[in-house]
Amino acid sequence: MSEMFDEKTEQTLDFEHYKSIIRRRLWYFLIPLFLAWLAVWSGSWLLPSIYRSGTLILIEQPSVPSQYVVSNITDNLQERLQSISQQILSRTRLLQIIEGGNLYPQERQRMSPDEVVERMRKDIEIELVRSPGSEQLSSFNVYYSTRDPRVAQQVTSELTTLFITENLEVRQKQSENTTKFLQNELEEARKTLSQQEEKIREFKDQHLGDLPGQLQSNLQILSGLQSQLGAEQEALNRAKQQNVYLESLLGQYRLQRPASDGEKIFVGLPALEKELSRLNAQLADLSSHYTDRHPDIRKLKEQIAKTERMKEQLKADLNAKASDLNANPESAPRGAADIAEMSPSLELQSQLKVNRIEVGNRERAIQRLEGRITDYQARLNRVPVREQQLADLTRNYDQSKLNYDSLLKKKNDSELATSLELRQQGEHFRILDPASLPVKPFSPNRMKLSLIGLFVGAVLGGAMAAGAEFVDDHLYAEAELKKLLPVAVISEIPNIATSEEDKANRKKMLLGWGFTALEFATILVGFAITYFHG
Repeated sequence: MSEMFDEKTEQTLDFEHYKSIIRRRLWYFLIPLFLAWLAVWSGSWLLPSIYRSGTLILIEQPSVPSQYVVSNITDNLQERLQSISQQILSRTRLLQIIEGGNLYPQERQRMSPDEVVERMRKDIEIELVRSPGSEQLSSFNVYYSTRDPRVAQQVTSELTTLFITENLEVRQKQSENTTKFLQNELEEARKTLSQQEEKIREFKDQHLGDLPGQLQSNLQILSGLQSQLGAEQEALNRAKQQNVYLESLLGQYRLQRPASDGEKIFVGLPALEKELSRLNAQLADLSSHYTDRHPDIRKLKEQIAKTERMKEQLKADLNAKASDLNANPESAPRGAADIAEMSPSLELQSQLKVNRIEVGNRERAIQRLEGRITDYQARLNRVPVREQQLADLTRNYDQSKLNYDSLLKKKNDSELATSLELRQQGEHFRILDPASLPVKPFSPNRMKLSLIGLFVGAVLGGAMAAGAEFVDDHLYAEAELKKLLPVAVISEIPNIATSEEDKANRKKMLLGWGFTALEFATILVGFAITYFHG
């Protein structure tokens, strides 16, 4: 029980001890507290007020979905924004803004232009805003700080306009340059493709008839020519047999009577007419399969023309012979017996003449057929070589065509994207919050400085009170006295104060409390002024 009493007594003594310390050292605490706060608070009002104006710029996506019009600008938005910022914050641009708005008049008198530009760069702040949960930029803030709130608003608005205008110009220029580049590449690809087409066309014109695509037609023509060659050879054999037979008959008849010139002429005309009929029929048959430029048709026409000239020559000889007979009647046949005697000879000569012409025609036809067969066989032999050459040309052409089609599609897509940018319907910046007119200064933060001053004053006052108490060697408590005496204290004489001392103590206490109240009231008024006007 006694221990509990001693413990309570000790706690009461400690409380009284600290209370007495506060009473003794109150001025050591209050005065540094107030002076430190007052110094910091007053100093905060001596600093110039800086106003900051800000605007929020939203990054809007293209108005047309990307699956319909693909943008031809693939650079990173943050990199483009940094590039635009460097252009806007360049020395030339900032000097124009400084001179146009007459900014930093005092600094311009004592600083160089580069130092003034660097000062303005420090006053400009760009803050990037990203979408929640992603790294994609959704907007950004532009701030400008200066002493005049209206100038801050004006410069911020001008910077915002520069950002929007520069972004549009950069995107339009990039899009137009991309379209121009693709157009130049497309023109080069078109020239290359035309050259490849011209090579293929020249190759086909030079090797007409032995191209891989004409293989089947050449085989069919060769088969037909071989059939015609067989038929001509059979006809030639028959004609030669007929020739041998007619010559033997005519030889037997000539032993009896020689033929005259008129008989020879008379025999040749029917053979030529028969040959012309055959040649015309053959021409009609070939014309139904080939054009007039075909070599066989041209050769056949030349042969027809030559036969017709022979026919006209024979007619002219016949007319001349008839004129001679009219001029010399003695040379003409004198009777029916002479005519009858001439008829078998004329008929044999006519048949033999026709037979010889047919043999000659057959031989020439066989020569032509053999030449054509040799030509078509050579064409068939050249087909693998032509096929490889044409494959090389076609491969280059296909590659050029694929490149051309790809560039054409890219150019068309780029033109759509450029049109979208020129109409300002692509990705662009839009002002979400216009440049604000600041009402309160952004810096210095006088409320924060006042709190710092109050905290510093409290620390300084506490340190001074503790230091004064530490260096003081007076005894103010019973426990302190007991610690110094080697024997126990038997009795105590209480402090008997006079009325004057009591008045002085009360006056001192009232003065302390009054100063404390005045000090804290002053601090509260200072905080109120800072809050409403700072």
